[in-house]
Amino acid sequence: MTRALIIGSSGGIGHALAAGLTARGWQVTGLSRSADGLDVTQEASIAQHLAALDGPFQRIIIATGALEIDGHQPEKAFKQLTADGMAAQFALNTIGPALVIKHCMAFLPKDSPAVIAALSARVGSIGDNRAGGWHSYRASKAALNQIIRGAAIELGRTHRQAVCVALHPGTVATRFTEKYLGRHPSVSPEEAAANLLGVMDELTPDQTGQCYDWAGKPVPW
Repeated sequence: MTRALIIGSSGGIGHALAAGLTARGWQVTGLSRSADGLDVTQEASIAQHLAALDGPFQRIIIATGALEIDGHQPEKAFKQLTADGMAAQFALNTIGPALVIKHCMAFLPKDSPAVIAALSARVGSIGDNRAGGWHSYRASKAALNQIIRGAAIELGRTHRQAVCVALHPGTVATRFTEKYLGRHPSVSPEEAAANLLGVMDELTPDQTGQCYDWAGKPVPW
């Protein structure tokens, strides 16, 4: 049976991804802060929760993250930047996924195809940034993209059929985004999950270490 591990399975996209894979007949293991007490900003919590699992998993999806943390909202200008707000973004959006990947590498099969993916964001693209603002969030996602790139290179030496990517789900209508949708068209978590699962289905090892959007198109670094 094909097996998947979803970190952040209680969130809007994470829950929809779990449901989508389950509907396909996958055996899905989900972990989250609200349901299981997993805190991805604390390595001890990650290690404890993952130590209780047995691999392998053919698909590992990191669906954690936040745009607004502890009252720190996305900055419209540099004068709004704070050390605490930036540190919180990096702790959750960059360091957390990096530590999850560290502890999940052992769960990937070495002799068959597998995908490990982390939800990133187009606003983390340096090449695509023409609007400015959202400095802490953008930087944390750009740093996550670099983590994905480095992990892909390392995995490629031992797991030649594995793919490690960052994925941009588009603008999804969840509690995460409800204050910031504005004029941007959005999709439901279920539609976003279906799109992302479709992208992952088509990935090949020569695409590892990249960032792709919900339609499977590369997002520039």
